[in-house]
Amino acid sequence: MALKNHTRVSEFIFCGLTQSQELSALLFFLLSVVYAATVLANVAIMVTVSCESHLQTPMYFLLRNLSILDICFSSITAPKVLADLLSERKAISFRGCLTQMFFFHLLGGADIFSLSVMAFDRYVAISKPLHYVTIMSRGRCTAFIVASWAGGFVHSIVQISLLLPLPFCGPNVVDGFYCDVPQVLTLACTDTAGLELLMISNNGLVTTLWFILLLVSYTVILTMLRSHSGEGRRKAISTCTAHITVVTLHFVPCIYVYARPFSALPTDKAVSLTFTVIIPVLNPLIYTLRNQEMKAAMRRLRRQFVLSEREI
Repeated sequence: MALKNHTRVSEFIFCGLTQSQELSALLFFLLSVVYAATVLANVAIMVTVSCESHLQTPMYFLLRNLSILDICFSSITAPKVLADLLSERKAISFRGCLTQMFFFHLLGGADIFSLSVMAFDRYVAISKPLHYVTIMSRGRCTAFIVASWAGGFVHSIVQISLLLPLPFCGPNVVDGFYCDVPQVLTLACTDTAGLELLMISNNGLVTTLWFILLLVSYTVILTMLRSHSGEGRRKAISTCTAHITVVTLHFVPCIYVYARPFSALPTDKAVSLTFTVIIPVLNPLIYTLRNQEMKAAMRRLRRQFVLSEREI
């Protein structure tokens, strides 16, 4: 039925994480700590990579971009979730909902493309070490990053373009704590079975195949490392293991959310919370705890800061 025959809802109401005031207060404290840690840890990586001459390499240049994405991606949902935990009425305007979905998919898509570029970076570093600096030049890395953001933008525009023509005349209660395609699509006042199948193919199937491709790529990289030896081999394996862990943490929740019918399941909120709030704080921990070079650079930077404070 045409959109003009319907009265479009002006806002959506979130069910939220919980209806218990006591649990809401606890969740507010815990998620505030996690969100603050996400911002601080990723800013620490960005500052360290920018200030340390030892880290002016393609891998850390790409890692800095991933840290920027993690801060932005977490900020799409976390502040609103925290505010809603303190509010009885958890609402968002129709335009606000579309805006949140747009940036959610833009940053999520850019994140996935960036992880793919980082896999390519490791492949070049191990398979063509003599040509690595030439192939992964600063200009080319910048082009890869711009392409990742552009890819996320195109992906997001497709999602919003498919949703915009739909009539939303009620109900307007979103079974979750942020706006995303699966929850919002089910509220449309029309048959969305065909569109749901299209979005599962566009999001879920592509994400699954992309994840398999990345795992195969890292398997090839680890196989190539058999011919290496010494400290370089150990560092390369440690770096690749960290990358594989981050890729898995990103893709598995995506596959769970988008590669199945959009009907609600009891575990949806827990997976969504992990996806939007927890994983962005794990990325910097994984990359720093397993990376001796990054930890050493952070220690040097901290010593320089302490010495400069004492001189003042």
